Amino acid sequence: MLLGMAEDYYKSLELNRGASQTEIDKAYARLARKYHPDVNPDDKDAKKKFQEIQAAYDVLKDPKKREMYDRYGSAFEQAGQAGGGPRGGATWTHNVGPEDFDFAQFFGGEMPGGMGDIFSQMRRGRGPQRRGRSAQTAGADVEAEIEIPFNLAVTGGETQLTLSRAGGESETLTVRIPPGIDDGKKLRLRGRGEPGTNGGPSGNLLVKIRVAPHPYFTRKGDHLYVRLPVTLVEAAEGAKVDVPTPKGTVSLRVPAGSSSGTKLRIKGQGVATPNHPPGDLYAEVQIMLPGKLDDAALGQIREIAARYPQDPRRDLRW
Repeated sequence: MLLGMAEDYYKSLELNRGASQTEIDKAYARLARKYHPDVNPDDKDAKKKFQEIQAAYDVLKDPKKREMYDRYGSAFEQAGQAGGGPRGGATWTHNVGPEDFDFAQFFGGEMPGGMGDIFSQMRRGRGPQRRGRSAQTAGADVEAEIEIPFNLAVTGGETQLTLSRAGGESETLTVRIPPGIDDGKKLRLRGRGEPGTNGGPSGNLLVKIRVAPHPYFTRKGDHLYVRLPVTLVEAAEGAKVDVPTPKGTVSLRVPAGSSSGTKLRIKGQGVATPNHPPGDLYAEVQIMLPGKLDDAALGQIREIAARYPQDPRRDLRW
């Protein structure tokens, strides 16, 4: 028989009583991120709500605690101590906190808005201790930095990272680079940090990504920009020219009479990140003159300038 409950843990997590474990985990991640005191420093109600969320999750994430809670309500701990637990006389220690929960699994390894730092501080503040016959300590996280080519950051792929371990040993790891990763982002390799003690879990490896510059391409958001050299004749008459893109070479039409600085858009040939439409590629025309012109060629250019007079700096202002 279900006893009366002072608190409804399912209601605290905005769930129905038949929620799956995955639904419970996701609800906790969403609500904890929303009501954390560091995100709402001046909101006392948010702090209270956050404590309720943590208390509810600490019970519902544990199948044994959840079974007892569903049976006896908020008095389940006393019922367990009185012999009403699944094994008779079982007791639980109420540890509120996200140390057993992996928030990053719901955010692709990167928590938005600095939330990853917040929850990391919470884990460190509560410590990696586990209750039991012998204390278990989780291994420390390890940080590393790696520079990858511009092309790899855009298309994604794999790269190698060599770490120096304790005792002077080195270890080479394969790091998977997701497509469209930005400079400064961090990737987490679970269990690749320092080993734990007394059977505790290993820490994580946090890899900070640095993207090397490209000699021709630059990136702004999901758009790519490239300087496109063309000859004087191609700019004057118009031409089809080949342009390399992350998806392969494409043919681009340069309109007749194009000047240096003209930007031509190639739709969908920019950065493609998961679950987002790809950006565009913008090619900026740059007219390339021969290195040295003889008098005859210069004379022809002067004739053209005289026939088609213009003032290209007419609108130039400070």
